[in-house]
Amino acid sequence: MKSIPTLQRLGLAALCLLAMPVIATQADPQSMLTQQQRSFFAQIASHCGQAFAGKVVSGDSADSTFSGKSLIMHVRECSDTELKIPFHVGDDHSRTWVITKTTQGLRLKHDHRHQDGSEDAVTMYGGDTTNVGTAQRQSFPIDKDSINNFIRNGLTQSVTNVWHIAITPTIFSYQLTRENRDFKVDFDLTQPVALPPKPWGHD
Repeated sequence: MKSIPTLQRLGLAALCLLAMPVIATQADPQSMLTQQQRSFFAQIASHCGQAFAGKVVSGDSADSTFSGKSLIMHVRECSDTELKIPFHVGDDHSRTWVITKTTQGLRLKHDHRHQDGSEDAVTMYGGDTTNVGTAQRQSFPIDKDSINNFIRNGLTQSVTNVWHIAITPTIFSYQLTRENRDFKVDFDLTQPVALPPKPWGHD
């Protein structure tokens, strides 16, 4: 049997070394999360397949569209890395909260659709966690893409948004804060309700 020439052996070794950094950079998002973020995600996922009724506990005149309507959240789609939670306001099924694990922490996005399933002009906005948070509460300051989206659509008042999600054994809370704005809905986790229709644009 002929031996592999020295230069060819060196070439093969170099190729192996070049491949090693590529393998090392393929980080598992789950391995990068803090224990607080893992626990927070798992608590929400434990309610997968269930829906819960809510009520506005803080807000102002800008939230009149929520008045007198049923408010239902549905932990509808769950995987190891992503949760999709439609938020139904009466007969409006346009909103879905999407919580995703990333290599930096957790991300919250708002998937907004029209009744025909097409995307709203203002959709997939949100932000990423910037600290470890707690097992009960995570905050999501607005990201650059969302700021640009809001500016393009004339929503300059929203460019400092921070969203917060909190969960206890009995309450799930969704909150939006910025200067002169504090909107919050609490959902009762102790009393599951009938499942709502599917959100617009989702199977």
